[in-house]
Amino acid sequence: MTPRSFTRLAVAGLVAATGLAVAAAPASAHPKPKPPQTVPVRLVSINDFHGNLEPPTGSGGAIVDETGTSVPAGGAAYLATHLKSLAGKGSLVVAAGDLIGASPLISAAYHDEPTAEVLGKIGLKVSSVGNHEFDEGLTELKRIQNGGCHPTDGCSPAGKWKGAAYKYLAANVTKESDDRYVLPPVAVKKVNGVPVGFIGLVTQTTPSIVTASGIAGLKFGEEVAGGNRAARLLRAAGVKAIVALVHEGDQITPNQSPDACPVTPGAGTRIAQGLSADVDMVIMGHSHQAYICTTKDPAGQDRVYTQGSSFGRVLTTIDFKVDRRTGEVVRSSVAADNHVVTRDVTPDPAVAGLVATWKDRVSTVANKPVGKITANIGRAAAPSGESPLGDLIADAQLAATQEGGAEIALMNPGGVRADLTYAQSGSEGDGVVTYGEAFTVQPFNNLMQVVTLTGAQLDALLEQQWQSGGSTVRILQPSASLTYTMSQAQPIGSRVSDIKINGTAVTADRKIRVAANNFLVGGGDGFTVFKEGTDLWSGPLDIDAFVDYLGAHDPVAPPATDRITLAG
Repeated sequence: MTPRSFTRLAVAGLVAATGLAVAAAPASAHPKPKPPQTVPVRLVSINDFHGNLEPPTGSGGAIVDETGTSVPAGGAAYLATHLKSLAGKGSLVVAAGDLIGASPLISAAYHDEPTAEVLGKIGLKVSSVGNHEFDEGLTELKRIQNGGCHPTDGCSPAGKWKGAAYKYLAANVTKESDDRYVLPPVAVKKVNGVPVGFIGLVTQTTPSIVTASGIAGLKFGEEVAGGNRAARLLRAAGVKAIVALVHEGDQITPNQSPDACPVTPGAGTRIAQGLSADVDMVIMGHSHQAYICTTKDPAGQDRVYTQGSSFGRVLTTIDFKVDRRTGEVVRSSVAADNHVVTRDVTPDPAVAGLVATWKDRVSTVANKPVGKITANIGRAAAPSGESPLGDLIADAQLAATQEGGAEIALMNPGGVRADLTYAQSGSEGDGVVTYGEAFTVQPFNNLMQVVTLTGAQLDALLEQQWQSGGSTVRILQPSASLTYTMSQAQPIGSRVSDIKINGTAVTADRKIRVAANNFLVGGGDGFTVFKEGTDLWSGPLDIDAFVDYLGAHDPVAPPATDRITLAG
């Protein structure tokens, strides 16, 4: 719908839906006492849950608490218990995106229906979309929202999906063709008797970090402009208490209290400062950090902006008062707090039972051994930027794309989501890799593809590992067939030299068949040179390539990270 048509509907419909119209009351000889001038409201928020129904493990399963101690945190059943203690009468549960996508197998195997079900069970009512909500495309996102069985895989063991109990919002996502919203931009909820408006925003960088085919025909607008337009819609409908749910955030100085504000100002701060003064507070996500910050809005008023880490390890509460007469938030009353979802409480039995049911449903697939490793194979980068696991995945992808003529393979480091550990995680035995463990490493179900690039294009592609003036560095993980020299001392655009394929120097006009997942081939992570490739060939899923390689090379040893040579 267009912004103008939405405004008409908002004024006509939201008033009725939120009780903004008040019927005339008969005169009384004994008038009731006047209600308090302000009404207390509490919001409880989560962000970047990523389908972590079970307690996350490794570094993703711990967080530094208010005392500076790293404690185990997260897990849907523990989240539900903490939520019950925080979200009572006069409160609403909201979220800031990436609730689904890049999920563990327990959720991903059934297209994240398990996660959407659990989030509905714990009371979530409204969320912005995140970039990962678009991993399987807009049509699939709308199926998760509205219900129905998956068009390819059919219904899950739970039967026909009924749709999410919460609403996704996207105020800066429109159709390229006519600028119509593809999802509702705003929602209005009565909280403790007063209407509160919510705006959903997602990072404008979404097209560079999700698969291009999934967002074809969509436009991701600048966040502040989209948010301000949505704020005007809410004000036109008479809603004056406004909260922005924004899937974008800042980085922080690590190992700080989750209630601190050690942010390095970035996109999150820009949005928090730039949104219209009509927006009273900003709840963020995307950068997987925990912080409670205050800035000034364009009118010079204090405005709180927050983020609650990731994987269900933190719940954020925001308490404030709304003036009953004006409907405005009393800014001086806004107080936020980040609560660590510790595991020293009794897990909620209903949610624990639901998680156990889904775990049982997926166990046959998850527990199947697919290969062995001789030692831990991790994501920690060497000085060159390579990691043993990244190199291993690139080797697997090269092996899986030989039919497409691949000579080298390149893997995006952000797509490597977990380490392979030698110690057993269950009863499978030390060194055994299960399908579930392999899937946790690569949970995106990307398609392997091969394109032809010239030597000059390959050089230009490798130079794109340094972006935004060098502030963003993403070292592509190379297969063993590709070697080159990197010099950080040289200017950006001249840092790569001596490119060789299987020991033979690459000339500028040589044609090279390059394998990568379809996210990269579509120009993801800013590697736009990939889109210049020709003679596209598509092959297996990346997870299948990885699993097949582990089985064919059993046992697998950690590869040496010696494919990129560092020059002085």
